[in-house]
Amino acid sequence: MNNSKDLIYYLSSFVSDERKAKFEQVIQYRTRHITVVLEDLYQPHNASAVLRSCDCFGIQDVHIIENKNTYKVNQDIALGSSKWLNLITYKKQVDNSRTCIEGLKKNGYKIIVTSPHKEDCSIQELDLTCKTALVFGTELKGISTEIMEQADGFVKLPMFGFTESFNISVSAALCLNSLIYRLHQSTIDWQLSNEEKEQVLLIWLRNSIRSSKLIEEDYIARLKK
Repeated sequence: MNNSKDLIYYLSSFVSDERKAKFEQVIQYRTRHITVVLEDLYQPHNASAVLRSCDCFGIQDVHIIENKNTYKVNQDIALGSSKWLNLITYKKQVDNSRTCIEGLKKNGYKIIVTSPHKEDCSIQELDLTCKTALVFGTELKGISTEIMEQADGFVKLPMFGFTESFNISVSAALCLNSLIYRLHQSTIDWQLSNEEKEQVLLIWLRNSIRSSKLIEEDYIARLKK
């Protein structure tokens, strides 16, 4: 018996057919092949807009590093996108940035930093063969020296004006638009595994159902009888 599948089937009875159909549609485009890392963002409107873009482009995991600044979400901008994403927060260590990057590398991710100050490649030229963690830094100071030193590569967005860089939320949206389009056109196995899809669907159901914890506890208790 697959307990996750059984629980998903049971909880699905508490949401509308339209919501279930939307889940099935969206889950097919979710990916962990690309993930986003946000280091020390402090402006809630930017932080929230990045989450909204991640959801829209099918990014499932967002890694949030809190060294000096607390990551705050403005729900008027995020429009509830955070409940569809896995937000992994790093704020309990002495060096949260190192903890995040080392963990991603252990999981096979290539660390790619977005920076207008590094001459490497444009976002359109970035090799997507390996799993990629795209790192964005603070609005004023950019990426920390520590992450810069651990980066596997740097990307830049083409710019033709006087301003030095894009707003962080605009930068994230432009990068993801380019990468996701190319990823979908490729032969890379970028979709979630069946097991991962079950895990994500379960989270979505729990976040969609009022008193889902009580409903789930009652279901499990009845199974034990």
